[in-house]
Amino acid sequence: MPVSIAILVYDGVQILDVSGPAAVFAAANDACATPFYKVHIVSAGGGAIKSSSALDIVSQPIRRLPANAIDLLLVAGGDEDALLQLAEHRALARWLTRASMAAGRYGSICTGALLLARLGLLHGKRVTTHWSACSLLADGFPELAVDDAALYVEDGKVWTSAGVTTGIDMCLAIVERDLGAAAANRIAERLVLYARRPGYQSQFSPLLQARRQADTPYAELIDWMSTHLDEPLDIAQLAARMAMSERSFHRHFTQSVGDTPARFVETLRLDRARNLLLLPYGLKQVAAETGFGSAARLSKAFERRFGISPMLFRQTQRRGVSPE
Repeated sequence: MPVSIAILVYDGVQILDVSGPAAVFAAANDACATPFYKVHIVSAGGGAIKSSSALDIVSQPIRRLPANAIDLLLVAGGDEDALLQLAEHRALARWLTRASMAAGRYGSICTGALLLARLGLLHGKRVTTHWSACSLLADGFPELAVDDAALYVEDGKVWTSAGVTTGIDMCLAIVERDLGAAAANRIAERLVLYARRPGYQSQFSPLLQARRQADTPYAELIDWMSTHLDEPLDIAQLAARMAMSERSFHRHFTQSVGDTPARFVETLRLDRARNLLLLPYGLKQVAAETGFGSAARLSKAFERRFGISPMLFRQTQRRGVSPE
């Protein structure tokens, strides 16, 4: 029997939180001799559901899908008020509770965690949600351990993701658990994803985090740095680009970005290196493209920052990549 998946929708749902995961499971079926997953889009009453993008989603009512027949239950994210109001729908609350208890796995995409938390279905769990709702989730449900940085979190049979495209990353991880890394990688390639992102990766890349808090001239410099990582990028070059003395540049950059220039450059390079290590690139090539110059220098910096060698990281995050 195919793995039965139910994705709960409602008026105001974020359509990408539905279509992204559904596309992953559909692609997995295409890669199998016989369909491995059967996806059900369900709502409290069934019928047409208007998404936040003004597109309608066809759904079946929950009464047509027995709660004990679901292997994976996911609550899609969307309007926060609509989600919290759904908790007052008694029939839906009972169905969600029974389905969560019976399913081998259950969880949420984006703000869908709010509904599960309101129903007490995340009690004592480590979870995540969209960055904009992390404080609401943590303040409203102090019994939860809210990880406001992770792309997705697995805690026992509970899976939660940060939102929108991270639902794709989480569902790819679920497919990898079911069908293996090679199948998940093929699906990622079919969906033309730049790279499969691991759950520990921050919701904001170091580049985005720095640009959000940096003053305008440094934001422009950061953009330039991100496209020139294979160059020296020492403080003399960066200060000259900003027409500042090295001492003055070091002080002002650190105040604006919250990190020293050297540390920030290394952070950008290591973040880029982690992405490249998920692709079939040799370690020397990764080192060259990220400005470390040699595999040895890359390995030393990588282990110092992450406590793991680049090659072991590659093996644990993407099996099947050819070794050096």
